[in-house]
Amino acid sequence: MTDPITAGAVAPDFTLQDQYGQDTALADLRGRPVLVVFYPLAFSGVCSGELADLRDRHTEFEDAGAVVLAVSVDSVFSLRTWSDREGFPFALLSDFWPHGGVAEAYGVFDPRRGVARRGTFLIGADGAVRWSTVTPISRPRDTDEYLARLREHTGY
Repeated sequence: MTDPITAGAVAPDFTLQDQYGQDTALADLRGRPVLVVFYPLAFSGVCSGELADLRDRHTEFEDAGAVVLAVSVDSVFSLRTWSDREGFPFALLSDFWPHGGVAEAYGVFDPRRGVARRGTFLIGADGAVRWSTVTPISRPRDTDEYLARLREHTGY
């Protein structure tokens, strides 16, 4: 397992399909802050709670001009089913093949389990990582911390 990338690093570019099979390229989002949230698996308890909180507070991210991208190793088909059921207003990106390739580039792929760890990266409008954190797989992340870091970065 490699170490997660940290603040100051250039965020590795990627293009992944969202839950609708549409390509989402990080490079296309330059000019806006992007919160990239890696999570282990769709439909799991902790992940469901985390993404529901992001869903419920999504307008706060939009008001700050930020894009939220949630990334897992699940297939596009699983992500579509989960998104339709939960009403997620942000892109769920499939890091299915090469399996966990983007999570690996960010240093959060767990090869023993075959899933991404709970890594979160705030990427600035210029494409540089402004803040990052990795949370234990059994512990949910704090959306308030995401918003505080975003506000620090954007002045919103």
